[in-house]
Amino acid sequence: MPGKLVEIDPLNFNTDIFKLFARDWLLLTSGDFQAGSYNTMTIAWGSLGLMWSKPLAMVVLRKQRYTLEFIQKHDSFTLTVFPEQHRQALTLLGSKSGRDGDKIKAAGLTPVASQLVASPAFAEAELILECKKSYSGGMLDPNGFVDPQQRDTVYPQHDYHHVFFGEVVAIRGLEKYQGCRQ
Repeated sequence: MPGKLVEIDPLNFNTDIFKLFARDWLLLTSGDFQAGSYNTMTIAWGSLGLMWSKPLAMVVLRKQRYTLEFIQKHDSFTLTVFPEQHRQALTLLGSKSGRDGDKIKAAGLTPVASQLVASPAFAEAELILECKKSYSGGMLDPNGFVDPQQRDTVYPQHDYHHVFFGEVVAIRGLEKYQGCRQ
């Protein structure tokens, strides 16, 4: 278990966003904790920022991912970050499908109720972002790529990501994620 998580105002949230996605990875979880209907997957692509004057998370999912069914059906998702000792669990959760069994149990993680959204968080997390879905953009348009080589390299199977934005309505994390106001 990580240390005590503290409430963090989104305007006081501080981390290296590029490292968060590229090296730390996140778990994207969507569904309804109380109903016991949810799924999770490891992500390394996405963004955090301001859009429509609100703190937002942008996540992308390919059509093959089981979690896509949950984020399309439900109005929330969570993003969670874990201490390094959970890297193997994140690897499992990014490589196995929830369609084939209880991969969360196999990973040894403990789903818990979030504070403001229906989607669960995890007891082992060191950072939790609760997001209320605010935009469902469908699949990326293949004609929108300025560099067709990038499109063809990333999407040789034409399995373009679906795009979702979620308003960050709550952040809890270790003190290291709390920035300084100026």
